[in-house]
Formats: sequence, C-alpha cells, structure tokens
Amino acid sequence: MDTPQITAPPCAPSPVPGDTTPSSGVIHINFRHAAGFTVIGNHLTQHRELSLTAIGLAAHIQSLPAGARIGIKRLAERFPESETRVAAALRELEAHGYLHRSRVRLADGRIITRTVSYNQPGTATHPVTTPHPRTATPSKPAAQPTPPPPPRVTTPEPRPAPPPAPQPQSHPTPALVPAPTSRTTPPPPLPQPQELTPELHRVATALLADLRRQAPQLVLSEHDIDTLAPGVATWLERDAHRDTIRHTLTTDLPNPLKHPAKLLRHRITTLLPPPLPGAQDVVARARPGVIVIPLQNCDRCDRAFRSRHPGHCRDCRSDLHTAA
Repeated sequence: MDTPQITAPPCAPSPVPGDTTPSSGVIHINFRHAAGFTVIGNHLTQHRELSLTAIGLAAHIQSLPAGARIGIKRLAERFPESETRVAAALRELEAHGYLHRSRVRLADGRIITRTVSYNQPGTATHPVTTPHPRTATPSKPAAQPTPPPPPRVTTPEPRPAPPPAPQPQSHPTPALVPAPTSRTTPPPPLPQPQELTPELHRVATALLADLRRQAPQLVLSEHDIDTLAPGVATWLERDAHRDTIRHTLTTDLPNPLKHPAKLLRHRITTLLPPPLPGAQDVVARARPGVIVIPLQNCDRCDRAFRSRHPGHCRDCRSDLHTAA
C-alpha cells in the first residue's frame, strides 16, 4: 500500500509558445532541439536574391564542424548537384557576404584555400588561427607564419538602375481601311434593258435554260433564270448575237463550279458590251405613248434586231447586197 501506482499517461510535450494553427498555408509542428542543431537566421532562409541551391548549401556549410572540407568536388560528391551548380551557388554566397574564400600560402610553400562562413553578413569576425603545416620531423618546431589580414567581407555592389526606356513619340495613327473584297463589297447591279418586252424576256430565258447543253455544270433553277433574264435581255437589246452570249457565258469555266448563278451574274455584268452607234436614237423615241419598235429574229442568223417587220438584220442585209 506504500508503493504509489502511476496509471495516468505522461503529459505530451508542450508546443512551442506562440505556435498557432493557421486557417490555410503551411502548418508547423515544432519541438525544441536539445542537441545536434544549427541556428540559422531567416535572413538566409528567406533571402530573395539567393537561389534555392545557394540557401541550402549555406545551411549545410553552417552546420559543418570547424575544419571540414567544403571544396567544390567534395560537395558535388555529397549532393546530386553538379560541380557547375555548386560553384555557382558558392559564388552567390560570396557575393552576398555569407562566404569568403581566399588563397593562403603556408610556411612550407603550400597554397591552400581558406573558407570563412558567416551566419550574419556584415558582423565583426574573430581572428582565425592559421593551420600548422605537417612536417616529417616533429622534433623541430614549425615556423609560425605571419597571420594574414582578417578576411574582408565582400558586400554586393549596388546594381546600376537600368536606363529608362525611350518613350515612343506619339504620332497620329492613320486609319486602316480594309481593301475591298468580294465578301465586303456588294456586287454591281445586274444590267437592265430599256424595256423588257415579253419577246425579249422569252428569248433571254430560253438562252439561259439552254446553257446546260453547252456546259452541263450550268444547271440553273427557274428562280435563277428569272433573275438573270434582264441581264441577258440587255445584251440582246444591244444587238449581241446569241452565239456570242453563249460563248461568253460557257468558256473557261472553273472546275469545280460551286455557284453557277453567281458566275453567270458576274460575267453578264462585267462583260456587257457597249450599245452600237445609232441604237440610242431608237431608245430615245421610246417615250410614254409612243410605240416601241419590237425585236425581230433574223431569218438568216437568228440574231435579234429591232424592226417593224421580220426579215434580216443589218449585217445579213449588207451581205446580201454585197453578194448581189
């Protein structure tokens, strides 16, 4: 009954004072180290100009005991980084004052590299004792070389501010006008005859419907024929022969032809011949209340011409008089 019975579990180690659990981001679980630790300032671990390799290498060097070898080859063997990256990281630490390397000649003539690590750049340093050279005869005291001057802390030189970029001169920007294309520019209007008589309309529609015999790809619907008939009637009104119209509309067709009606509209509009001399006199007499001279088909060449009586066109009449 005199022996105490301890049944309660030991208390958990108290957290480090000031630790709080944030709502987001990293959460630290910190325990105090009793041995085997190195004090490193946040000015190194959170340095904004050092690379991650340089920060890690500085932490490793500060954790090593005095006299440890930290050559480039030895560090490259210790870590997966190459000798080039290790050398670049050492140069970064030297430039920011965390490391100082100097070449020192000993009394026996050997040249060594002395490396000084600073856990706080810019602070006062303690004199570092010069290592004694190893000699073959220990009975003779080694000559004490003159201590070298304390290492000079190299501080990064201020980087010159880049010259201001030249301000572009303000010039009025000309308005860019897109070039007219077939998609943005409306097509020209289809030519219209002075008077679309029933006979002229019948000949024009018959000519358009007959184009598929000359070119099978020129198959037009009734709507397309009615739309294009006034343009063909304008050609007939200007004394264009039907064979000439067929040849103009069916020659050099693209292959494949996707829109035959659009192609015919383009050719009828852009290739329209001018009226013959003297034809305006006939049109000028076509006023309200005046009978317009109808179109006739030539009995010889089937060409359309204006006349009050059927017969031959002007060219055929000239040929007949020449033959007589």
